Amino acid sequence: MEKTWLHDAVVYEIYPQSFYDTNGDGIGDLKGIIEKLDYIQSLGFTAIWLNPINDSSFRDAGYDVSDFYKIAPRYGTNEDYKALCDAVHARGMRIIFDLVAGHTSIEHPWFVESCKAEENEYTNRYIWTDSLFGCSEPRSLPAIGERDSRFIYNFYWCQPALNYGYAHPDPNKPWQKPMTHPDCVATKEELKKIIAYWMDMGVDAFRVDMAPSVIKGDFEFKFVKIFWHEIRAFMQEKNPECLLIAEWGEPSDAVNTGFHLDFLLHSGPKAYTRLFRAEKGRCISDEHLGHSYFNKDGKGNINDYLDRYLYDLERIDKRGYIGMITGNHDMQRLAYRRTPEEVKAAMVFLFTMPGVPFVYYGDEIGMDFLENMPSKEGAGIRAGARTPMQWNDKKNHGFSESDTPYLPTDTREGAPTVEKQMNDPDSMLSFTKQLVALRKETKALSPFADLNILVPNYPFVFERELDGQKVLVAINPSDQRRICDVPVCKKVLLNQNVEIKDGIAFMGGVSFLIAEI
Repeated sequence: MEKTWLHDAVVYEIYPQSFYDTNGDGIGDLKGIIEKLDYIQSLGFTAIWLNPINDSSFRDAGYDVSDFYKIAPRYGTNEDYKALCDAVHARGMRIIFDLVAGHTSIEHPWFVESCKAEENEYTNRYIWTDSLFGCSEPRSLPAIGERDSRFIYNFYWCQPALNYGYAHPDPNKPWQKPMTHPDCVATKEELKKIIAYWMDMGVDAFRVDMAPSVIKGDFEFKFVKIFWHEIRAFMQEKNPECLLIAEWGEPSDAVNTGFHLDFLLHSGPKAYTRLFRAEKGRCISDEHLGHSYFNKDGKGNINDYLDRYLYDLERIDKRGYIGMITGNHDMQRLAYRRTPEEVKAAMVFLFTMPGVPFVYYGDEIGMDFLENMPSKEGAGIRAGARTPMQWNDKKNHGFSESDTPYLPTDTREGAPTVEKQMNDPDSMLSFTKQLVALRKETKALSPFADLNILVPNYPFVFERELDGQKVLVAINPSDQRRICDVPVCKKVLLNQNVEIKDGIAFMGGVSFLIAEI
């Protein structure tokens, strides 16, 4: 695969309703993002990804779209979005659009029409079974309209699945239509129109929500692959630089299906949660239950993650990328129950392994996951990771002048803010900026540079090499002193609590080293 702009990218994810409010209604907006672009650029980020901004009923925080061609009024207008795209491009940056391809809101006009008993253009835009009280498909619910049927949904009940067809239609189930059925083709062609509309606005990539969900019953992803390769070909003909990013959770499957990048997150084998979260029930063995590798108790196991990561890396074979992400809107923040030193060690890992770094807003200052938040717009426990950005120590941490912000802010003493950390060389913000610069300036840390793992334990030690430049990375997330052999270091690029003597690295508790060798 030819290198894309993702190859040199460092991406900043923005949860728009919680980022910066300019009109005092308590909800972040597009004008607020425009105002903060200089801040984002100053840290070295080259792209921004916004969570959904389409018009929505907001039962699932925007992932239940009611109009694919309209910006939700609470964020602004379509003209505001075009202004944002122009402002991003004027700074030499890229913008990623969150595309909900597999379902809509129950309030979408297509679904309203599809609910009607009289047959119309949208009757088969969604998947309806044959009887309200008869045999039904998995993930199906009784109709809420005039039809004697049940509709199939994708995530929450209020997100009816769009009908792109079944991989292996059962002739005894007439609602299971093939991909080639005219109504399924019509749905796909409408998706192309949606993509083209936002490409014309200036979108540089689409992050596709629940990417494997488009074709039903395709457990081997054969037909999903056909679907997304067609979408990718359509996009490349229109603009070869516009890319596809998947929410899939298994990067090799996603890249082989036509996507340029995917993340190892909470899907599939839960490799990411074993590395950073490791909540009970999410670990590979009882020995490591409740412990993650990047916790200073030293009871985690990095091999749980590496087994899957290296499998994906080999299968991708430089035809795409793995997103190395600090977190996102669906999981506890990286700083949750960690010290700043532990967070820095985890950040070093994310910025030096083969892949594209993604930083969730606020992680650059060490924002915490807040427990016991009210469930906002279907968030549930995830609300703790969606609280307002902490700009300063003014009202609502500078997020909004409203008395009722989107979610409560972190009122605890010592809560991190951009203002407090901006001029502090030892702050998380300064450290993030340093890592971003190091990642961009060091070719041996680029996504396609070779990886050679020397010690897959505590500490985790590896080499990266490209075009004659070789870099050593050693990370000890535990609070116990560790020792390891290291090659001769020509130049130390980053060092926390590591002493090198006679080819041996004496690594203190929670320490790391990046050096040219």
